[in-house]
Amino acid sequence: PMGEGGLRNAIVGSVMLAFSGLAIGAPIGMMAGIYLAEFSQGSMLGKVTRFLNDILLSAPSIVIGLFIYALMVKGQSFSGWAGALALALIVIPIVVRTTENMLNLVPNTLREAAYALGTPKWKLVSTVTLKAAKAGLTTGVLLAFARITGETAPLLFTALNNQYFSTDMSRPMANLPNTIYQFAMSPYENWHALAWAAALLIAATVLLLNIAARFIGGKNHSR
Repeated sequence: PMGEGGLRNAIVGSVMLAFSGLAIGAPIGMMAGIYLAEFSQGSMLGKVTRFLNDILLSAPSIVIGLFIYALMVKGQSFSGWAGALALALIVIPIVVRTTENMLNLVPNTLREAAYALGTPKWKLVSTVTLKAAKAGLTTGVLLAFARITGETAPLLFTALNNQYFSTDMSRPMANLPNTIYQFAMSPYENWHALAWAAALLIAATVLLLNIAARFIGGKNHSR
């Protein structure tokens, strides 16, 4: 307290947690969205998957944090991997919904033309529909990344925080949201300044990600 310091540990920790959560959740969400849009017509599994995704999409982030706490932290220890998994559970339903919606917007004439040329279903999906909807899929991933950038509650129960610099994901990790919370509650003026700086970093990151998502989506729409 009252000594010189910065936010390097929290910035690096937040970047590692966010990218790890995105790397875990985005592929799963994209595969589930592809299944719902292209392969689940009329199937019970598709209806159940869509129903569960809707529940997960509306679940409060603190509930997700408590679930991962009971699954990975209780009886063991706080860790970066637990935080990344909690963030992944937030990413998955967002990516599932955007992937399914973007693929449903692809005209059926493209699919019919590919079928007429004898294209198998897996190749149709990988080379035609995904390519046609790539801008929308990228937008969905960016929006999911923006969503988890400022999440505090899941990390409070999973990654916790760390006042030291660490890149070990098996131990508690520093992150900007919890650093803001702890520093803002402290009585030290320099900690308050660091909390404002961290809040500005998160706000600027979310703003840039949303601008990038709108730019990519608008560029695709103009075509």
